Amino acid sequence: MPQRGDEPADVIEAGGDDEPGAGRGGPLARLFGGRSRTAAAVAAAVVVLGVMAFAALTRDGGRTSGDRADEQGGIPEVEAPSSPTPHPTPTVTWPGPTPPPDDPALFKGSDKAPVTIVEFGDFQCPKCGTFARRTQPELIRRYIDTGVVRLVWRDFPTFGEESMRAAVASRAAARQGRFWQFHDALYARQPRMNSGRIDDEFLRDVARRAGLDLARFDADRRDRKVRGAVEDDFAFGQRLGVPGTPAFLINGEPFFGAQPLSAFEQAIEKARAAR
Repeated sequence: MPQRGDEPADVIEAGGDDEPGAGRGGPLARLFGGRSRTAAAVAAAVVVLGVMAFAALTRDGGRTSGDRADEQGGIPEVEAPSSPTPHPTPTVTWPGPTPPPDDPALFKGSDKAPVTIVEFGDFQCPKCGTFARRTQPELIRRYIDTGVVRLVWRDFPTFGEESMRAAVASRAAARQGRFWQFHDALYARQPRMNSGRIDDEFLRDVARRAGLDLARFDADRRDRKVRGAVEDDFAFGQRLGVPGTPAFLINGEPFFGAQPLSAFEQAIEKARAAR
């Protein structure tokens, strides 16, 4: 019998040719187009990008060459093999996109967790909603609350202005330390994509349900820095080549779609064992 959270996951949501977000992206989008259907094929082809992104997105304690590379917008330096010649060994670097500043309000779980899951999500994406409502609660219970996994949210509002509006609202909630409460309340009432329902009244109602100070919520949504943080995340995902949502990195391994809970468990245990 399928576990709670299990369901077919052959689709990741991505903008079509006539939708916002179409034609954007880096190597992943060019390789697979806007509507990739096979998560396994995508993952196999982009492991390198996943490792690059994981190095950029995660930090684990003391300063290392990886930390210094993060500040310079790159990936940790890799020393070339030693050479028998008397010439100095050159340093080979592998540049990557510079990640936006971390916002701890968008993290869930211990920073000492051995496994980090980075989610690129869109509040209008139906599959993101499936993950948030069905699979994420089980991951929280089994892995996040037990200190095994840390979950990191990155905005990827690929479906247009309603997606952007919701993302900005979630960042305003984050300023009150209630990002995840807003995240859960919005996905619990997720409207049909681009239905026009994600308006000011809807977002204020979600904020009320999430326990926010509405006056502060309204003011923070108008702050250009809040929208800028969302835009920075979106641009970062595009530079990485994220092809659609939901997209995950599990300790650097690409993992696409609202896959069954059992698939997440397998990926988490694999990442845990590799530590």
